[in-house]
Amino acid sequence: MGELILVRHGETEWSLSGQHTSYTDLPLTAHGEDQARAVAPLLADRSVGLVLVSPLQRATRTAELAGLKNARIVPDLHEWDYGGYEGVTTLEIHRDRPDWNLWTDGVAPGPAEHPGETPAEVGARADRVLAEAGAALSAGDEDVVLIAHSHFLRVLTARYLGLPASGGALFVLDTGALSRLGREHDRPVITAWNTVAQPIGH
Repeated sequence: MGELILVRHGETEWSLSGQHTSYTDLPLTAHGEDQARAVAPLLADRSVGLVLVSPLQRATRTAELAGLKNARIVPDLHEWDYGGYEGVTTLEIHRDRPDWNLWTDGVAPGPAEHPGETPAEVGARADRVLAEAGAALSAGDEDVVLIAHSHFLRVLTARYLGLPASGGALFVLDTGALSRLGREHDRPVITAWNTVAQPIGH
C-alpha cells in the first residue's frame, strides 16, 4: 500500500506577509516557483498513481513545476474559507479579538459567496478527500499526492489520524513542504512531516 503525500503550494505574496488567503487566487512568487521545483527531487523515487490538486493557481502551478502529471482538480481541496478574514493577518485580528483562535473559533462572516467555514465544515471536506484517496491507496501500491494549502492540509492530517479538525493546530506546514501519511501495524501515522528541499534556482 502506498502513502498519502501532501504538498503545500509554494510561496505567494500573502503567505509571505501572513495574510489569510483562501479564495483570493494569487500566483506564486519567483521564490515560490523555485520551492515548487524543489519538490520534484523529493518525489523522484516514488511511484505516484493519483494526483489531486486544489483549483487555485498557486496549487496547480506547484503541481506543474513539481513535475506531477495528470493532476485532477478537486474543489474540496481548496483552502479554508476565511470569510471576513480574507486578506487579514492574525496580528490584525488580535487587535479586536485578542483571544481569537482559528482552530476553535472559526472566522468572521464574509460576503454571500464566501461566508466562511467552521472547523467542522473544513473537516467534512477533508473527510471526503480522504475517502477518495483511501480508495485509491487500497487499490494498489502507488502513492496518492495532494497539492493544496496549509490550513486545509493540517485539518486533513488531523482527520487522518482520528483527531477532530481543530487538531490541525498541532501541525506546522511551510510553503513548498512535503509530508507523508502512512500506516504502521495498520494504524494511521505520520511517516514524514514538513520536509523542505533546497529551492532550485532559475
